[in-house]
Amino acid sequence: MQQAKRVEMALEMALAEAAGPRSPPLLAAALRYALFPGGHRIRPQIVLSVARACGDANPEGADAAAAAIELLHSASLIHDDLPAFDDAGTRRGKPSVHVQFGEPIAVLAGDALIILAYETLGRGFATDPRQLGQLVSIVSRAVGAPGGIVAGQAWESETAIPLVDYQRAKTGALFAGATLAGAAAAGWDPEPWRALGEAIGEAYQVADDLRDLLCSAEELGKPVGQDERRARPNAATQLGIGGAKTRLTALADLAADSIPACPGAEELRAVIRAQTRQLFPSQLAQFAA
Repeated sequence: MQQAKRVEMALEMALAEAAGPRSPPLLAAALRYALFPGGHRIRPQIVLSVARACGDANPEGADAAAAAIELLHSASLIHDDLPAFDDAGTRRGKPSVHVQFGEPIAVLAGDALIILAYETLGRGFATDPRQLGQLVSIVSRAVGAPGGIVAGQAWESETAIPLVDYQRAKTGALFAGATLAGAAAAGWDPEPWRALGEAIGEAYQVADDLRDLLCSAEELGKPVGQDERRARPNAATQLGIGGAKTRLTALADLAADSIPACPGAEELRAVIRAQTRQLFPSQLAQFAA
């Protein structure tokens, strides 16, 4: 609960000026609408969980890193929902940003959140240029080309979409960015934390593929069946539901086992096991692995 509050407070602080009285009213409203109320905030909570496991030597920096990751994730959702991409009418159980505010404001809101993420990092690590440079590099690789979420979106415009490359970029990259950022914010070498983020990211994507097949739009708060309609790779389709369940179980175990040695390793392992188990759709219980 404390970490959830930290995330919300960090986002409110980041948004205070960007969506303040000097901002164009529609843009300000769209920024707030895109961020609040949020989803599960899994990615920023991973940042804080890893920073905590590493001693949380710089809580303000960890909060800034967590907020930056969530701002970038929210920006990607705005752009992902646009008619040029998924043309999704709902997100988080309410109309998508472009439905509520129109496409021009939606594009600008996504752009503004991306810039705000870097501004937030700049404020959080203003007194340590070396650490700031490290965090900027981590975040940029997680969102840009060749392997970040922008690249993941770009794969959807190709005629052949390799499942592993697509899912590693579209989903896994930002999870890896979250674990790397959490370690770096606490002053630790981030690279040993990559495997944890990649395992969580793949688990999340397999679970999302399963939910796309097994759940209703009302349950998810967004359209379902998008992968089939747009001929995108889907782990549940390629492996079968039983095979995807087996893969999801293996990834949950892999994530817990990939935590590097650190002061809070056991506590973090328990958190990761609980979080990855929550990814399993309830409908999955009826299918054999």
